[in-house]
Amino acid sequence: MRYVYFATFLLTALAVGILGFRGCTSQRPPLEVFPDMDRQPHYLAQGASPFFADGRADRPLPPGVVARGELRANASFYEGKTANGGWVIGMPEGITVDAQFMKRGRDRYQIYCTPCHGALGDGHGITKLYGMGATPTYNDDRLVKMADGELFNTITHGKNTMMSYADKLEPSDRWAVVAYVRALQRAQRGKVEDVPASHRAELGIQ
Repeated sequence: MRYVYFATFLLTALAVGILGFRGCTSQRPPLEVFPDMDRQPHYLAQGASPFFADGRADRPLPPGVVARGELRANASFYEGKTANGGWVIGMPEGITVDAQFMKRGRDRYQIYCTPCHGALGDGHGITKLYGMGATPTYNDDRLVKMADGELFNTITHGKNTMMSYADKLEPSDRWAVVAYVRALQRAQRGKVEDVPASHRAELGIQ
């Protein structure tokens, strides 16, 4: 039994010795177990350096350098334009429109687009109650016939009173919103003939 008491005493003394008495102050520096990277030499922003010929610590970027993910060589995906400068029709290469993609588009649309364009895309958003009456409906023939790339461009750069959403939506999310807008248009302009015969019974259509 005495060994238990002895072990308990050692553990208590060790814990107090390492952790100290919480709430107490001390003028001595703290114990550094691994001080190897606590204090390492470094330059301040826009500081001077005798190492480089121009005396600057900050180094300019090498010519032609591009940040990771910012090359954006695929103009159809990042700009909504074809190789000859026309607007992309349909989704650009590399995008698969599936249930998950549409769900993402609906989610982003409800967050950023519904306040002005409305849940149905008819232009009757909450902002209309506060005097903003110029929001168009997506069911307008002009927007139905507008190329997908131009819709993407509008989301990217904004238009008239609509601001740019490039800082809020990644390019893939912007395309997802375009796909969801097309779904809203199809839902409002759809006809019975658009429903496959095998599924018409589900809608009560004979």
